[in-house]
Amino acid sequence: MSRRLRDNGHEVWGYIKNLEEAHQLCENGAINGYSNDVSSLVQKVHENESERGIFLMVIPAASVDDVLSELLLHTRPGDIIIDHGNSNFKDSRERGINLSQQGIGYIDCGTSGGVWGAERGYCLMIGGSDEDVGYCEPIFDALSPSIDSIERTNPNADITPAENGWLHCGPWGAGHFVKMVHNGIEYGIMQSYAEGFNILKSANKGAEYIGIDAETAPMIDPQNYQYDLDIAEISELWRRGSVVGSWLLDLTTAALRESPELDNYSGSVSDSGEGRWTVKSAVDLGVPVPTLSAALFARFSSQNSSVFANKVLSAMRFMFGGHHEK
Repeated sequence: MSRRLRDNGHEVWGYIKNLEEAHQLCENGAINGYSNDVSSLVQKVHENESERGIFLMVIPAASVDDVLSELLLHTRPGDIIIDHGNSNFKDSRERGINLSQQGIGYIDCGTSGGVWGAERGYCLMIGGSDEDVGYCEPIFDALSPSIDSIERTNPNADITPAENGWLHCGPWGAGHFVKMVHNGIEYGIMQSYAEGFNILKSANKGAEYIGIDAETAPMIDPQNYQYDLDIAEISELWRRGSVVGSWLLDLTTAALRESPELDNYSGSVSDSGEGRWTVKSAVDLGVPVPTLSAALFARFSSQNSSVFANKVLSAMRFMFGGHHEK
């Protein structure tokens, strides 16, 4: 992000406790300079008294309040704090209200793009006051993709704000609310791909079928499931003209090309919170989200959180029917 800002004429100073890493970033041109304490960083930002100080945070949601408390000891009225992390939208709304009472601007900026954003640009979902968002417009223009990064939906229509790669979604919290739902959808899309590829991976089980077992449901027609499929090639194929093509599929294909068995991955899938918040918000709003909630629970299961429940199931089967585990 700092490189994109610098490439567009912005001066960027970093707050990094690891001085060796900070020095390397500075030497590589990622930042103009750095500080290992908040006070001197704020002093540097305030050198130009004619401009409002802008402070960008890209930190875990759990750390935001601690960082804000330290930062607010040195900021001055008129400064603007932009939270690019995945904070809960309710927290962002409350922070915006509280900071406005101190004369400090607050912008919640849901940011999507991952490690590829440095080249592709970042999709920015923004919440905050019209005045603060308008003042920071050059920052958002620098970080987001250009309008020609993708074919326009309607080339003959007037350009809409979102076509510039960022959108002022509403007041405090709106940006992180939209990003929360974005990540909930991400869970669902990823889970759909994962389950589909898992079926393809299992398509040759008929060839491995060895007969009926008292503890295993019989395979009715094993002759119909004897396909030794090349998953990486199928993934590559679907990138080309298929309705399920996407950037996520592009990344999946690259991973399968590198390791068809995905040996470098454990299969334990973390959830960083946004999926939970999406499902909770859906409950609050009375909106059904069966796919998104199932994707969230699948992540829980991947983290071995069902081990005891599965043991209970095994115990019950043994106790009522003498069934042994296989």
